[in-house]
Amino acid sequence: MVKLPPVTIIPQKIVAARKIQAWWRGVLVRRVLLVAALRAWMIQSWWRAAKHRQISKCRQNLLREYAIREAAAVKLQACVRMWLCRQYFSHLCSTMYVFQSTNERLICQKDDSWPVQYNAVARPPEFHIEILCV
Repeated sequence: MVKLPPVTIIPQKIVAARKIQAWWRGVLVRRVLLVAALRAWMIQSWWRAAKHRQISKCRQNLLREYAIREAAAVKLQACVRMWLCRQYFSHLCSTMYVFQSTNERLICQKDDSWPVQYNAVARPPEFHIEILCV
């Protein structure tokens, strides 16, 4: 006849084994969840960095286009002003040519000054910067 161990010893070992197994399963589950959370965090940080690079590149392109347009406008304004100055100078030269007689060559000295009216008004330079947010 086989002698059975006492009834009280088996349940204590089973309870202890169950506690150890539950603890170990909890450790494994927490480890898996931690790895998943770290991977999700890495993906999120990569996505934020990629989005930031994309936005900054778009912002830089917009700023570059703005600078090109402003430079073109400044060049165009300078060309128009130069053309107006040349037109005015040409008009003055033709007027002086008419005033000079063929017999008497008038020599304009530095003391002779004609009052000249310019349509330009002295203003401080204008400088506008627009920050475009995307």
